[in-house]
Amino acid sequence: MPYDNLQDFIRALDAAGELRRIDTPVDPVLEVAEIADRVSKAPDRDGSYAASTPAPFGKSSSTPATNQALLFNRVNGSDVPLAINTFGNYKRMHMALGCDSFDSLAEKIAELTKPEVPAGILNKIKKGIDFLKIGSYIPKVRSSSGGALCQEVVHTDTADLTKLPVIQCWPEDGGKYITFGQIVTKHPETNARNLGMYRVQVFGPKMTAMHWHPHHDGARHHRAWSKLGKPTPLAITLGGESVLPYSATAPLPPGIDEHMFAGFLMGRGLDLVPCKTVPLEVSANCEIVIEGWVDPRQTILEGPFGDHTGFYSLAGQFPVFNVTAITHRKNPIYPTTIVGKPPQEDYYLGKATERLFLPLLKILVPDIIDYDLPMFGVFHSCAFIKIKKDYPYHARKVMSAIWGAGQMAWTKMIVVVDEDVDVHNIDDVMFHVAANVDPKRDLTIVDGPLDILDHAAPFEGAGSKLGIDATKKWPGEGVVRDWPNEIKMDAATIEKVTKRWKEYGF
Repeated sequence: MPYDNLQDFIRALDAAGELRRIDTPVDPVLEVAEIADRVSKAPDRDGSYAASTPAPFGKSSSTPATNQALLFNRVNGSDVPLAINTFGNYKRMHMALGCDSFDSLAEKIAELTKPEVPAGILNKIKKGIDFLKIGSYIPKVRSSSGGALCQEVVHTDTADLTKLPVIQCWPEDGGKYITFGQIVTKHPETNARNLGMYRVQVFGPKMTAMHWHPHHDGARHHRAWSKLGKPTPLAITLGGESVLPYSATAPLPPGIDEHMFAGFLMGRGLDLVPCKTVPLEVSANCEIVIEGWVDPRQTILEGPFGDHTGFYSLAGQFPVFNVTAITHRKNPIYPTTIVGKPPQEDYYLGKATERLFLPLLKILVPDIIDYDLPMFGVFHSCAFIKIKKDYPYHARKVMSAIWGAGQMAWTKMIVVVDEDVDVHNIDDVMFHVAANVDPKRDLTIVDGPLDILDHAAPFEGAGSKLGIDATKKWPGEGVVRDWPNEIKMDAATIEKVTKRWKEYGF
């Protein structure tokens, strides 16, 4: 099962040998980030990199270390301990989500998305029970906040962000950033709640910038409030149930409450409590909650920021968030993360999304058998897609469908391969690209939207995309000679040699 709060999760990590406590004083400016960067790129406890994770690139860890979560107990300038890299390998992600594998959770999602009516009375009863369970995932909102863990201590006039161990990750960053905050907003008319994860640059004891892109739901809510001439109520939540950070990053369909999705992952509805100074509700189990309002008329120059792309995103004007209260549990722990060249924690959060949302992607694009978002593509730059090819130019049809499927629309490069290719093996994919692709025939270039952080795009958020058809070519696809079969041993010989392997003296 997932964990009810961050401190329970940290204790579980400690018991599993997945936590290192550091009592040496450390500087929140660059030093914490450099330590975490080295540790996140170090081997796991078994001496290898996590299963199916390519070795790090950019800067491998040359310092003796083990990839563990880190708990810094003495951060200069703050009395609050700092936790980082808590989601930084597959084991810790599985612990946080309460699963043995991402695929097991994906199967649960797949069951909920199957539209067909099950055959047999027992299967119908089971399906009915599954739908009844959905109601239990709805968050339960308390009428008052009395006794809430996240409000054991309340600061209003004395609220001061500088007392938190907020870090600066990279030398050219514009300042210190809250990097692991779960941002709560509501639409002013529909009351639809959103939980997102956006970077937050701290400018003073009670002021930050709110960095959100136009397509983010938080930004849509802010535009709706601004249209009414009103400030946007907002809460930055830190910690809480171990599924919350992932839920805040999950690419859910419009209208699905991330708190309800977190309830699905928890197996129960979350306990939400009213904030003290803004009309919002937050998880009662958070470590820290920062409340306030986003001014519709006030912006500030935010950035630069060393991003998950491995490059700095440039400075720009973003809305100002004015803090009205900071509440927290007694003796809180401040969670944070570093982003940069992978793998970092966001790599494993992204891999969870890749697996968990495969069933939903298959509904949008039924042609897909499987897909992989390789580490070098930092999730929005490249996707490997496996299909069962049924007709000429099938791969091009799939490319177009992917570019129209939710957040996959930002994908810059798509490689489509046949069903016998392992999309999780980069060498296997690239072997078939090199073998099957004729550049003039098999490359498709189209214009369209791109990720805002893609600095290679000629315009912000817009440029060209590349589709690569690495499938075996059929008649009708511009092939005027026979296509050779790929070399493979027959199944009978493979079975024979496997059975006799020890006889050979191996």
